Amino acid sequence: MNSYGNTQEFSAPTDLFAAAAAADERAGFIAKTYLYLTGAVFALTAIEVVLFNIPGIENLIVPMIATPISWLVVLGLFMITSTIAGSWARSATSPGMQHAGLALYVVAESIILLPLLYIAMTMGGGIEVVYSAAGATLGLFGILTVIVFVTRQDFSFLRTALVFGSFAAFGLIVTAILFGFALGPIFIYAMIALMCGYILYETSNILHHYRIGQHVAASLALFASLATLFWYILQLFMSRDE
Repeated sequence: MNSYGNTQEFSAPTDLFAAAAAADERAGFIAKTYLYLTGAVFALTAIEVVLFNIPGIENLIVPMIATPISWLVVLGLFMITSTIAGSWARSATSPGMQHAGLALYVVAESIILLPLLYIAMTMGGGIEVVYSAAGATLGLFGILTVIVFVTRQDFSFLRTALVFGSFAAFGLIVTAILFGFALGPIFIYAMIALMCGYILYETSNILHHYRIGQHVAASLALFASLATLFWYILQLFMSRDE
């Protein structure tokens, strides 16, 4: 569901791990990562506002979710685009390509979120439920971030469990779409827990495993987990209001 660098932006070589860099270089890497993450969140919000103010936007949204096959096609295109965006963001030679990768992912995420936001605002509690879900998402993200930065724990041991969990979740999602059954609140809670694991994992990678100059790729990884966490928290809030 989810790494590199602009060699001109740091005095340290880009093959140097941030954890081994000088304190000011490490702080600069972390600051840039979260600056890019913040920019991606604001960009996503702005794109959604623009899209929802386009007259007849429902004519784009409805075909996306009209049939199980159409939604599977949308998910498939999103996964392909995400893979391309991640590859660009991990470019070791082109800062322009890194930024293009992050921008591409933000645009793809704004499109995949459209149907859920549309349902939330028309049938699932209105804009208030979206604000509540966004607030809960940011609050949980903040708590997880503080846990990592305070404990400085390396959560890379979660990688295998996260990968297997992601494959299992994807299989369940595809099966549910094809056979038309709801996965229910237990699945939503499980996905929220999975995304929390990803946030712990990616945040600890920023402290321990990313290299100086990989701030764009690091921000994309965090943004992907944050956006997916919002997706499932919004579903949880919508089901609570039904």
